[in-house]
Formats: sequence, C-alpha cells, structure tokens
Amino acid sequence: MPAADSFGSLAPAGFYVAIRVGFAFPLVEHNHLPEAWVREYTVSGFLVHDPMMAWAYRNCGIVRSATLLADDVQGVLGLAHGHGLIHGAAAAHVDGAGAGDRSLALFFRSDRDFTDEELDALLVALRAAHLEHAPPSNLTAAELETLELVKNGMLMKEMANVLGISESAIKQRLQSARRKLKARTGSQAAARATMLGMI
Repeated sequence: MPAADSFGSLAPAGFYVAIRVGFAFPLVEHNHLPEAWVREYTVSGFLVHDPMMAWAYRNCGIVRSATLLADDVQGVLGLAHGHGLIHGAAAAHVDGAGAGDRSLALFFRSDRDFTDEELDALLVALRAAHLEHAPPSNLTAAELETLELVKNGMLMKEMANVLGISESAIKQRLQSARRKLKARTGSQAAARATMLGMI
C-alpha cells in the first residue's frame, strides 16, 4: 500500500491501519506499533477500552487523542505513553452515507503533537488507501461464476466442462476478472473476490 509510506513518515512512533473492515477482519491491515505495546494491548484486552478505537468506529474524519482523554476511563492512552505513543490521532473513513465499508487508523508521534496539515495529510492518505481497495463494480456475472469455480479448486478443463464453454472463454473471463481485481493470477483474483464478499 503506497499510503503506508506516508503514514510512516508522518507517524514515526507507529501506526495501525485497517482498510475496509468487514464483519470481523479488515481487507488490509498494517500494524506498525511497538511489539511490546501490541502484546500488552492484546493480553489486557484494551481494544474495548481504547477511546481512540471507539472514536474511529463511531465517527468519520480525524481527531487528536488529547481531545479523547475524558473518555479514557481505563487509562489506555496513559499506558501507551510508556511505549513512546505520546501524541496520537484517530482517523476513520466510510463509504457513502456511512452505511458502507469502514477504514480506520491510529497514528502516533513521541516528539510533538500533529500539526493540522499533518492530520489533513493522514486523512487524505487513509481515504486514498480506502479507495484503492474498493471492490470493482464492473465484474460480470460470468466472471464471478468462473471465480467461484477457481475458488473451489477446479482446473481450467473442469470449469469449461461444467459451464459448457471453451477453455479459451474461461481464460478470457479470468483475464478480465484479474485485471478488474488487480490480481496476478486467477487464484489471487478468486481470493480477493472472496475477501470482498463478491463470491
């Protein structure tokens, strides 16, 4: 994800980015937070007490962690300071009118607070990553049908037999689906379509 470079340069103490969070898991996830903090956060179950994460799941835009201190009843932000995560920002972006996929991120600096320009740049980068991983809307029913067979482990000849079309027609469908899904192979295209909930 090209935006990961922007995140790292603007959030040198660490960042966590989850792109297009589904029912349980994001389509793409980048966790560049200190390992010791990730361990403590996970073992202690801080996710349900983290005011930054709570904000990112309920809002769109970007906010400094300092404005969320009143919501930090468990002291999660204070504990993060011990890992160099002193100045933070939470960001979120959602498709459409808030009913679509959500992408969220936590950004940190240890030296100073984020400037308004940096916050704007981080939000722009998050939105760009969100759009980059948008599911294509132009896959045909035939392409999705073929990807479903790839997902089920069928070989080209078997797919042609099941669908009653030539192997070259199968190849054309897969080539088109790969291009639309930005995948190198038919298996990658099927995996991406599965992750996107398309098949």
